[in-house]
Amino acid sequence: MEVIRTPITGTVWKIHVKAGDEVKAGEEVAIVESMKMEIPIVSDYPGNVKTVFREEGDFINEGEDLIELD
Repeated sequence: MEVIRTPITGTVWKIHVKAGDEVKAGEEVAIVESMKMEIPIVSDYPGNVKTVFREEGDFINEGEDLIELD
């Protein structure tokens, strides 16, 4: 089980996956907006999405869990 964490504090602007989706290593899974910049969040691991911890519009701190993969 792997967890994708956000590398920056900001607002979850877009989530590209939902529970049950298959994710490949290097695939963009979300975008976090910080200081008017859009930062893509990319999975380092392949797997299936088990849990999405945040919704679009949620505030998230650096290092917090965003998506869990099986």
